[in-house]
Amino acid sequence: MMTTPPALLWFRQDLRLADNPALAAAARAGAVIPVFILDDETPGLWKRGGASRWWLHHSLAALANDLAKRGSTLTLRRGPADKVISALVKETGARAVFWNRQYEPWAIARDTLIKDKLRAQGIEAHSFNSTLLREPWELKTGSGGPYRVFTPFWRAARESLGAVELAPEPKSISAPDTSPKSDSLVSWKLLPVKPDWATGFSPLWTPGEKGAQKRLEGFISDGLPLYAGNRDRPDIEATSRLSPYLHFGEIGPRQLWKAASAAAQSGGQEKNADKFLSEVGWREFSYHLLYHFPHLPERNYKESFDAFPWNDSETNFRKWCRGQTGYPIVDAGMRELWTTGTMHNRVRMVTASFLIKHLLIPWQKGEAWFWDTLLDADLANNAASWQWVAGSGADAAPYFRIFNPIMQGEKFDPDGTYVRKWVPELQACDTKYVHRPWEAPDFSRLRYPAPMIDHATARDRALKAFETLPKAT
Repeated sequence: MMTTPPALLWFRQDLRLADNPALAAAARAGAVIPVFILDDETPGLWKRGGASRWWLHHSLAALANDLAKRGSTLTLRRGPADKVISALVKETGARAVFWNRQYEPWAIARDTLIKDKLRAQGIEAHSFNSTLLREPWELKTGSGGPYRVFTPFWRAARESLGAVELAPEPKSISAPDTSPKSDSLVSWKLLPVKPDWATGFSPLWTPGEKGAQKRLEGFISDGLPLYAGNRDRPDIEATSRLSPYLHFGEIGPRQLWKAASAAAQSGGQEKNADKFLSEVGWREFSYHLLYHFPHLPERNYKESFDAFPWNDSETNFRKWCRGQTGYPIVDAGMRELWTTGTMHNRVRMVTASFLIKHLLIPWQKGEAWFWDTLLDADLANNAASWQWVAGSGADAAPYFRIFNPIMQGEKFDPDGTYVRKWVPELQACDTKYVHRPWEAPDFSRLRYPAPMIDHATARDRALKAFETLPKAT
């Protein structure tokens, strides 16, 4: 008796069962072999950083468990994805491969190659959108080009969205008679050992689809009512902390849209929901930019910035990385990042501005550090946001906007709660001085470094540097 050949379901940044269009389509087709490929070669410089690998380990364990409950087994393979897919097709006799799209330049090139190879062999290749509300190529300006400014982009995206529907979650997944051999997750050695710098991650995070759903539910009930008014306050739990789950696809933007929209309609949270969804919109805009300007992670979007006179001091960069700049809000953010794998969004902007405009260190170095240390390291978001702060990106902050780290701390952490949490040297510092401890009478007893550069001096130096650029900026 002949059996229908199985289909490969290639998981990537879509590690969930709910609202997963590739999974839904594969499940309808018959027997499914779910596969995840650890490909550290194809991405080049942009292979997963250390923090992302920690998350991936736990997310894959959760996904394997969820699949097992539906009668399916996750196959793990390591190597260049095109070679692994070819090998699996040959081993299993699969006649179709399903996946959800990625938009990084290297991923587009890889997927195009794989799709062409499969179809040349008479094997079906089906790709879907699980990552974005709208595909990057779907939205165009009146002149037919890509959007370069966020506000009109987001207006057009919302107006064109229509009804948001979720892909059905299969209650069971048919498995083939035999499954291909799989690597063990432990053998991939994704977790740090000596030293284990991730000890602060586990108490705060639960990777996986269930953790994402729980985080979303908690945010909608407790965080969303405070969001618009308090999202810039690092001392208050008012942000969603959903970004790692969103990056790994343990939850999708359509799910966030429906949850926030429902809260707006039934709970009177229109203002808060709109603000939250605009942050989802910035993520969409970042992917739009990356798709149309694929060199965004490496090169200045505005070429005139190529002439910027950087002062690339490795000593200063290391002080910034370690949270030893002498500016409490900056140091608190960098230490929070190292300990927890995340950083409050307002503080991300302040720390990035400090690196670029106070220290005159290239934004690419900060981007690379965030890529390695952030659990939510996302190429589109990371690149677009760093270039926004630098002033070299699309719809970027004006070059003369130089965050004053003292005023930013006093405005958004008025009692010093956030600073004291992450900079214990300042726990006993009077609130009057907590964001400018060098002015405290007992500063010498605090065992905290003096500012590595005076703010006024740094600002003047940065402005003079920016003024050397062509006026087109």
